Amino acid sequence: MITIESLSGIATFVAAARASSFTEAGERLGISKSAVGKAVSRLEERLGVKLFHRTTRRLSLTADGEAYFAVCAQALEEISEAEGNLGNRLMEPAGRLRVDMPAAFGRSVMMPILLEVGKAYPALQLTLTFTDHVIDLVEEGVDLAIRFGSLEDSSDLVARKLTSHRWVICATPEYLRKHGTPRTPADIAAHRCIVGYRRGRPLAWHLIDDGVATRFAPPPTYQISDGEAMMDAALAGMGLCQMPLVLFRPHIEALQLVTVLDAYTTQDVDVHAVWPRTSHLRPKVRHLVDKLLALAQQGKLD
Repeated sequence: MITIESLSGIATFVAAARASSFTEAGERLGISKSAVGKAVSRLEERLGVKLFHRTTRRLSLTADGEAYFAVCAQALEEISEAEGNLGNRLMEPAGRLRVDMPAAFGRSVMMPILLEVGKAYPALQLTLTFTDHVIDLVEEGVDLAIRFGSLEDSSDLVARKLTSHRWVICATPEYLRKHGTPRTPADIAAHRCIVGYRRGRPLAWHLIDDGVATRFAPPPTYQISDGEAMMDAALAGMGLCQMPLVLFRPHIEALQLVTVLDAYTTQDVDVHAVWPRTSHLRPKVRHLVDKLLALAQQGKLD
């Protein structure tokens, strides 16, 4: 039988699983570390299973804990959603909306849109994060993510393509005057390059060679995990950098950056809205997805 106490324990368990720390979970919930630990222990005792692997430095979910977390996290989200949608706000976006975005695109393109949505719907609360690596949306408690590039097949996620952007390679005029302008991909070997950095390795560039899309490994002079920081490095004249055109366009128009190797960078990268699969799409997520699709059709995401 589920009691009021056990329900409280479930909320505490979900917070601890997301934080991977009793201390941080306590800070988020406004209770002590020991209160979190006791609530989780009582829940484990009631269930008869161990939910966490505990060490002095970190918590991690057991196999039973992962399965239980997936169900509990979704249930709590649906309860929160139901509370937020009571009364006249049934079809109005309300409650906490968590959105994760690539750093540079998120700040330059998505932020103005999300701020407009936030002003239009005071009952909507926003949690915005900026990450350039792929995260587990369910584990991180994210409602909607914006992602560039191809997506891995997953029965747990739903994706809608929003738009596409062309890859371009740019550098400052000063850098090109000093180091020369590359005419072919082979010329890149003599240049300093700014490349993305994920999972312990530099990322390849996207080129078209004889009409075939290829991955090209430039000299990884500067390896940077944040898209906005990569743009800063390019604007500082540190070297060549490849990014989607939408991010470089203002600087190209301002003559701060110049594109090179245009004949080899005609490949597009897709931009998707991605969210966890549920029995029904929540009004707050549906509203934002519909707005992004409408803006994409108007060219406002280009």
